[in-house]
Amino acid sequence: SDPQGRKRQEAIWELFTSECVYFLDQLMVLKEVFSATLMNLQQNNCLTDVDLWSLFANLNELCLVSFSFLNNLLRVIKNLLSITQGGGPTLLELLSKASESICHCLEKYCLNYSAALLYLHNLMPREDFGSYVKWCERSKQCRRLQLRDLLVAPLQRLTRYPLLLRNIAKRCLVLEESRELQVIAEKVDTSICDLEGKVKWLDNYQKVKQLRDALVWLPVWERDKRAFIPESLKHLLKAVTLDNLISHRSLLHEGKLVLTENTKLIDVYLFLFDEFLLITKIKRIKKVCTHLNLEMDQLLKEGCTFTVLDQPISLDRLQLRNIDQLNASTSGLPHSFIIMHHNRYQQCIGAFILQAASESAKREWMTKLEGAVAALLKLDSQQPRVKSSSLWLESSQI
Repeated sequence: SDPQGRKRQEAIWELFTSECVYFLDQLMVLKEVFSATLMNLQQNNCLTDVDLWSLFANLNELCLVSFSFLNNLLRVIKNLLSITQGGGPTLLELLSKASESICHCLEKYCLNYSAALLYLHNLMPREDFGSYVKWCERSKQCRRLQLRDLLVAPLQRLTRYPLLLRNIAKRCLVLEESRELQVIAEKVDTSICDLEGKVKWLDNYQKVKQLRDALVWLPVWERDKRAFIPESLKHLLKAVTLDNLISHRSLLHEGKLVLTENTKLIDVYLFLFDEFLLITKIKRIKKVCTHLNLEMDQLLKEGCTFTVLDQPISLDRLQLRNIDQLNASTSGLPHSFIIMHHNRYQQCIGAFILQAASESAKREWMTKLEGAVAALLKLDSQQPRVKSSSLWLESSQI
């Protein structure tokens, strides 16, 4: 008799049933099949070195929050359908309160997700751990889903909440209720945006922390052949550690290129930070580290180090020059561009001819460099960098 009211009830029911699927088929499978099995194995002195938190984070808390939300939502649905009378929160009260606890709980899980995937990747080559995972994945409860598929489920669920809430808001008969639901959906959206920023910051922090220990800074007499310093005088040159130079920086882009140096082509790895560029030479510690297309994480894992060539190039002292196809063909340097390093007097003190693997890779590097330079210059025009104990003084301010 009330089509619009029925659509509203169907939207609420969709929120409930989808939460049931998330709780029963994903969270509880992670808990009862994978987590419980691992705990049982550890009680029998197997896989005792595997850290449960590193893999599953606050999975138990996720289960409790989802179960509580389901119970309360079912009570609201029964009240709406007049199956029971009163005694519980209204739909708006429940969704307003539950959205806060769900977002807070999921934030903890999501912040650990990248580390959990890396931890899982490092464990999988082990025969004992691999056997445990395969045994769990053969369970009927997994429905042919792998551990990786289940670990990502909470992230996917978080992004669905705003859509489900707006779906209910569209079908509300009362305008005020619709507005309140839109506000709740916007709060969840804001939480997701804030979380994305935190995840990016954490990923950058962990990556930079790894890189810091792998960077090799050569002394001036090794970096510049013209700088002859007798062995007996080297102790007079103050040794400045640059280990903390990258600690508080954002890594914007990184990757392998080829540098033309004295008619030779050498493999280099570039790190573009928010204030400077590092051009480094890969030093392979292990003989197995021979692949040219490995990403930084894999290179670090295999024990490679990155020796900084020349010096950090401050972005406000960097100029780009494209090498067009005609000049590239003539010089035999396809997909190449030039990076020039200027001092404060606009004198070019360094030039690097870099070659990418393809024209698209070259365009990507040039776009990233131009964007980083423009962003730094804009930031400097609004709020010039100042010398402090926590910030390094760049060449533009010397």
